[in-house]
Amino acid sequence: MRKQNKFTKYSKKINLLINSLLEKNLNKLNFKNLSNIAITNKVFITFLISSIIFFSYILIPHTYNKNDIRKELENQLLDKFSLNFVFSKNLNYKFFPRPHFILKNSAIIENQSKLSDIKKLKIFVSLNNLFSLEDIIVKDVILENTNFNFNKKHYNFFINLLDNNFSAGNFIIKNSNIFYRNNEQDVLFLNKIKKMKYYYDPKELKNIVSSTNEIFKIPYSFKIHKNKIGNKIFSKINFKFLKFQIESEFNYDDGQKKGLSNFIYKKNKSKAFYDWNDNFFKFSFFDKIKDPSFFYEGNINFNPFYSDLKGNTNKFNFSSILYDNVFFSELLKTEILNNNNLNIDLRINSNKVSKFHNIIDLILNFKIQEGLIDINDTKFSWNDYLDFTISDSLLYVANNQLILDGKLVLDINNLNEIYKFLQSSRNRRPHIKKIELNFNYNFDQLSMVFNTIKINNKINVKVNNVLRKMLLKNDKLQNKIYFKSKMKEALRAYAG
Repeated sequence: MRKQNKFTKYSKKINLLINSLLEKNLNKLNFKNLSNIAITNKVFITFLISSIIFFSYILIPHTYNKNDIRKELENQLLDKFSLNFVFSKNLNYKFFPRPHFILKNSAIIENQSKLSDIKKLKIFVSLNNLFSLEDIIVKDVILENTNFNFNKKHYNFFINLLDNNFSAGNFIIKNSNIFYRNNEQDVLFLNKIKKMKYYYDPKELKNIVSSTNEIFKIPYSFKIHKNKIGNKIFSKINFKFLKFQIESEFNYDDGQKKGLSNFIYKKNKSKAFYDWNDNFFKFSFFDKIKDPSFFYEGNINFNPFYSDLKGNTNKFNFSSILYDNVFFSELLKTEILNNNNLNIDLRINSNKVSKFHNIIDLILNFKIQEGLIDINDTKFSWNDYLDFTISDSLLYVANNQLILDGKLVLDINNLNEIYKFLQSSRNRRPHIKKIELNFNYNFDQLSMVFNTIKINNKINVKVNNVLRKMLLKNDKLQNKIYFKSKMKEALRAYAG
């Protein structure tokens, strides 16, 4: 009975609480609140209906015939970019993040031959009118994982793309490769495209292509635009990690292809003029500020690929190559030049060598042939006393160290002057006419190793032990003292 009374009391309390809450809320539920609820529901219903209509609209392309879609897109790309695309049957439509079509395993055809294989092609279309297939407008186009197969006929493919209209959409190439081949279809070089973008700059009122790339493991970027009125192409190539830039102005008026390039390495600037046609490339290079007497010219033949380069200067800065020219060293370490299809013959004549006042009549020969680099037949003299000739040489990279192996022949013209320079005692002046030795020079460690040293055509073990290894310094005076000391020690060993 007591339990029933407690339950009755508890039920009354609950009823009183519910009635109190209802009374308060019903007092607040006036006409204004009912109006707000109605407006809120109206907004929600409007949003829901609009969303349904919008998604139904952007899904319309799903209703199109795929063959008709492929044909329409091919025609639009031909009109928009002057590119003949051929699509596979693998076509899909996506509406996020923007309406676009995805095609796999497509291609670009030029002169009835396949110019590229495109693994993935995205074609974004305008939202303005999706009701009719004929009214669909192509906007951005993205090529992904594309392999381009080029030869000398296609060198201007990417330049010609700048003639199209990019104000209504961009043309982008991602994660792709350019295989440049000769007439025998051998690959001369491979250029990797990380991202290339064609776009219209409304401020400068011109089409621009910018790209990040990699060639022979060297990353670089460039930006190019055209001036149709003056028939000129302006470009800027940046090898950022080498601190090296090339700014060029190229004139293609009346079939003539001539240009001017400014080379900027750190704070040093130099210029080059060049002529270009389908078969060869000619240029002349000079640096009026750093070395007014230096003049450098070359001819590069494209088929077969061969270059003949030569230069003349009054004073050649050879020490910068040996010691502080990081660009030269890093360029060779990339092994960019160790290419079987690359043949280069370079020759520089110089009366003097900078920082080495006694070195005269330098003839520097630098040759690349079938992937091998050498400086054979390089010659120089030490005043009129001693002539040097390098042969059997090879420049290579081992354990990321730049190494030069070779044979050095020393022909002595004035032995007395050499002994005076070394300040050797008169009782230790043996008669020497010729010295032959093999050497190994490490550009990174600044170390020189000599072996198989012949004096007057005979190997001398004692001299070999003395001159087995020489460690050079960045300081010129220290090297001079160190060299004289080593030579005097070698003479003592030879004289017994």
